[in-house]
Amino acid sequence: MRKTVLGLLCVLLLASCQLEQTASSPTEPIRRSVDLILTNGKIVVVDAAFTIANTLVVDNDRIVEVGDAAIAAKYQAVSLVDLQGKTLLPGFVDSHIHISGNPTRYIDLTKVASIVQMLDLIRAKAMELGQGEWITGYGWSEDQMSEGRKPLRQDLDQAAPDNPVILTRAGAHSVVVNSLALQLAGISDTTPDPDGGVIERDEWGVANGIIRERQEIVARLVPDAAYDELIVSLEINLNHLLSMGITSITDAAKRPADYPMYEAIYAKPGVKLPRSTLQFQWHDPAAIQQLKARVGEGTDQLKIGPIKIFADGGFTGPAAFTKEPYVGRADYRGHLNMPKAELVAHINEIYAAGWQMGIHAIGDAAIELVVDTLVDALASDPRPDHRNYLNHFSMRPSDATMEKMALHNILITQQPNFTYTLEGRYVANLDGWRLEHNNPIRSPMDHACPVTYCPLGRW
Repeated sequence: MRKTVLGLLCVLLLASCQLEQTASSPTEPIRRSVDLILTNGKIVVVDAAFTIANTLVVDNDRIVEVGDAAIAAKYQAVSLVDLQGKTLLPGFVDSHIHISGNPTRYIDLTKVASIVQMLDLIRAKAMELGQGEWITGYGWSEDQMSEGRKPLRQDLDQAAPDNPVILTRAGAHSVVVNSLALQLAGISDTTPDPDGGVIERDEWGVANGIIRERQEIVARLVPDAAYDELIVSLEINLNHLLSMGITSITDAAKRPADYPMYEAIYAKPGVKLPRSTLQFQWHDPAAIQQLKARVGEGTDQLKIGPIKIFADGGFTGPAAFTKEPYVGRADYRGHLNMPKAELVAHINEIYAAGWQMGIHAIGDAAIELVVDTLVDALASDPRPDHRNYLNHFSMRPSDATMEKMALHNILITQQPNFTYTLEGRYVANLDGWRLEHNNPIRSPMDHACPVTYCPLGRW
């Protein structure tokens, strides 16, 4: 019995020594478990040196490490992807996009290349919906039409004489409507232009169906879409952004009432969508205050973002507020969307409430007024990381204004596609230096102003 116990103790002691030796002198380092390794590629790192790496390690939706091929040996990956020399880019961030669900009555016009093609889509939609139903759409541009002109009411009448039709131009500052839509809105050839907008007329004074800057005089009649028809297509439209490499967006000009639909979509398990920050308009102060109480509740996937303000209009009207008159118009410089004192008070009120702002400012006079107002607000209540920014920044302001923006870290989200989608409007309304320098990107960057892009603008 004593020999048996002694033998057992020797075995246990030997095993203990072996365990201690293994723990103190491992033959192989312990590798960290991670979700994904991508290797053997040209991985673009957008740092100061624009580094091209070979391998990238991801865990729990976060980049753990990026470097040469040797770093892969430090990790045990659930999934290992051989890029086979292909290029891997960071996801694009669209800093100002309008995205929504599509009502049944909606037509996508972003790829339409002719008025004939547009009319075919309208006819098909009229057949689908039946007589009397509104038809809406977005995305046409006369610059993309093979006919080289804008669609007019007479064109739309051919396709859908018995359906009211309103189709929004790319950029969303004008629409074309048919005769029935004009009739329902009470707009005749003698109706005066709405404040800040234009009802276009032909050479005989007849309304041609184009309404610039104040399209709500017709759009207000379009019935609201049902929740069920919007939520399904909104998820599809958001998901489609991923196929274009857009992984983060700021969705501009939302209403507080829109937020629950986004929450419902992003709460679905396994859903694949871009990270969304929603920008809200200040039209309903009570709803905005209720929303503000929820700031911080969001996740990395869905957040409550800045407040949007419209300082002026755009060049479709034209309504952008400029320092010098438009070409051929002795004293017309566009206009602010509200009296100057009201706009300044509006910005100060929102800043004092602690919100970040994204301010629509297109004309050089509007840009300079907004910048001066923000600078005054920052001087009275400094916030180092305020992140207030200007949307569009279509005309180049003075160097002094850009220097103020750099000094106070006022940001820009630029929309370079305006350069071609609004080319005709720029040529018609600007000249000389102003025309040559519209939609500036290099000059604000040279003044150390941070510039981001909104490549799509709308989807």
